Amino acid sequence: MENAPNATKPERLLSLDALRGANMFFLIGGATFFMKLASFWPCEWTKAIASQMDHVPWEGFTQHDMIFPLFLFMAGVAFPFSLAKQLNTGRTSWQIHRKIILRALAFVLLGFLYNNSVRFNFSELRFPSVLGTIGVGWMIAALVFMHSKTAVRVLYCVVVLLAYWFTVALVPAPDTAPPDAFTKEAWLDRGTHLLNPNENILRNFTPDGNILGYVDRTCIPGRLLMTTFDGAAEIIFTASVTAMLGMFCGAFIRRREQYSPYCQVGLLLLSGTLLILLGLLWNQVFPINKPLWTSSYVCLAGGISIVALALFYLVIDVLKFKRWTFFFVVIGVNSIAAYMIRPLFGLYQTNEFFFRGFADFFTDKATQELVMAGGYIAVTWGVLYFLYRNKIFFKV
Repeated sequence: MENAPNATKPERLLSLDALRGANMFFLIGGATFFMKLASFWPCEWTKAIASQMDHVPWEGFTQHDMIFPLFLFMAGVAFPFSLAKQLNTGRTSWQIHRKIILRALAFVLLGFLYNNSVRFNFSELRFPSVLGTIGVGWMIAALVFMHSKTAVRVLYCVVVLLAYWFTVALVPAPDTAPPDAFTKEAWLDRGTHLLNPNENILRNFTPDGNILGYVDRTCIPGRLLMTTFDGAAEIIFTASVTAMLGMFCGAFIRRREQYSPYCQVGLLLLSGTLLILLGLLWNQVFPINKPLWTSSYVCLAGGISIVALALFYLVIDVLKFKRWTFFFVVIGVNSIAAYMIRPLFGLYQTNEFFFRGFADFFTDKATQELVMAGGYIAVTWGVLYFLYRNKIFFKV
């Protein structure tokens, strides 16, 4: 925890805080609010919005599947700014490396606590986590970023995404694959159908048939997210590409003396659009899949993240339309607190205390649930505002 004397740093991007807050809004009750709104006011557009407020079970993509990669992407955007600041203040390479590693370990610990609280029934604990994946994936990207030039970073991303595709598509899970899956003929068959997936390859994209699930079942102790599959531990390399995409954008935005802001926005929009198209094209042979964090998913989510960053950067930092951002900035500057607030604080009880009486004025259940959903957002935002006003920022 840091008791910060100043909430604004010289190079801090207000657009990044606002985008982070807009992203985290859905985790502090925004998604639930829109689902309750669809019940209160059922029409085509509210139902369409509500349909985006939950993860797809396996393959596919919704807005809710953007929250995780966008958070990781923005951690990547912030790193070039943080690295430059540390170098300017005289931190040594060893100090920076130690901070990167300790930050990753802190994310792993917070993720473990978020999943399990403080319990000691080890057979029921879930060890992989969203925060753990963010921490380790970001750490890998940060170390690669620090020790390579742009061309090597790009090569790293390309190699990881292609290698991951080949591995998941070609290597079946040994415990669920048919007996002949590892014969020479089977390997050749899968190799020749890589761009035209047949049943032998499509089987490797299922929850039980993919190689990541086999690693989960045989190597990871405790409870798995989907009983036979978790994936959060093995996707760190493709997740690191998501973080690296953010680092590319952060490093590019820092070069404001070489490019005009409008040129930066245009190039960001172009690169984001191209990544989205690449993800949709790759989806034809390697399905967009968040649990597997497939290469097509990296491209699609990364492209959308870049477009979102470009639009926020244009409106807030370039055109200086800032007043509307305050609600989201309060959330964004304390994103770790916003994420951990549900398991650590009894805000459901606080919400009941303040809003249950008002909700009970209404007789229909849909209205009551909508009021309580809005109340939970208000209570959570109120806690974050208290931290903001007192310049208390939880940082990892």
